[in-house]
Amino acid sequence: MFRALVVEKDDTNTTSASVQNLDESRLPAGDVTVAVEYSTLNYKDGLCIGPGGGMVRSYPHVPGIDFAGKVIASSDPRYRSGDRVVLTGWRVGETWWGGYAEKACVKADWLVPLPDAISTRDAMAIGTAGFTAMLALMALEAHGLTPEQGEVLVTGAAGGVGSVATALLAANGYQVAAVTGRPETEAYLRDLGASRIVPRADLAETVKKPLESEIWAGAIDNAGGPMLARLLGQMKSDASVAAVGLAASADLPAKVTPFILRGVNLLGINSVTVPFARRVEAWNRLAAELPMEKLHAMIHPATLSDLPALGAAILRGEVQGRVVVDVNA
Repeated sequence: MFRALVVEKDDTNTTSASVQNLDESRLPAGDVTVAVEYSTLNYKDGLCIGPGGGMVRSYPHVPGIDFAGKVIASSDPRYRSGDRVVLTGWRVGETWWGGYAEKACVKADWLVPLPDAISTRDAMAIGTAGFTAMLALMALEAHGLTPEQGEVLVTGAAGGVGSVATALLAANGYQVAAVTGRPETEAYLRDLGASRIVPRADLAETVKKPLESEIWAGAIDNAGGPMLARLLGQMKSDASVAAVGLAASADLPAKVTPFILRGVNLLGINSVTVPFARRVEAWNRLAAELPMEKLHAMIHPATLSDLPALGAAILRGEVQGRVVVDVNA
């Protein structure tokens, strides 16, 4: 038997989530069975836990798009009992039972060996959010970004991706301008390494000009919508924006002018189906470059029973930093 957060839907299409004891035979068929130690909370998790079930395809369902733990059993020669592994993406927690459980069974191709320098708890403080932040930094650097070029803007900076992005950029010598709509997060963001705080209202106002003064050498955008459109017009020539989220809107009411007259690049960051070699590269860089003391400052501990309330809170934009879920507590 193992404990799990189970989401169910009744005949009226109403969903509910509760912690239940399940038999191991309920696990989906996979190559590797993992004793999960920690999971975390992402926006997608909030959608899957909450009313309507978000992206869940069938019920009952165990959410949790991330997890870290130790291999119990494996039919794949790449993994042996006791190996420490991490999983993010591949629609686990959406269409496949996920990490909000003491055990998980998944395909071997979805796992990554956890670097020695990262504990399973720290891996979930990083999670999809931190993994995405590193992919964004890697993409910006591949398109020529260096610290000497000027400030890098991070929107939604107090959230999961934004928090890790701010700490990563600062640790790599970048000047970080952190955008937030919550003034009370200023001290938190400065502690992560932000050199400037930009009130969200400064970028939320839509302007008719397709181009404004050149301000930002690069950007990591969690918002989408009018804010992304606005900052595209403020990018320096040949600068790049890594689009990682759509917290404000999936629409992009923008002109093509910044792309044509300034050569601005809009880089889409897909963290779900990243090839194995690039996943390993990202996790190794996180192990080497992310200041762990900064990471620990972001952590808010939680248990499986806390997740229904936290899932609703993250959908309302009320979660700061990284929630780390001890699934065995």
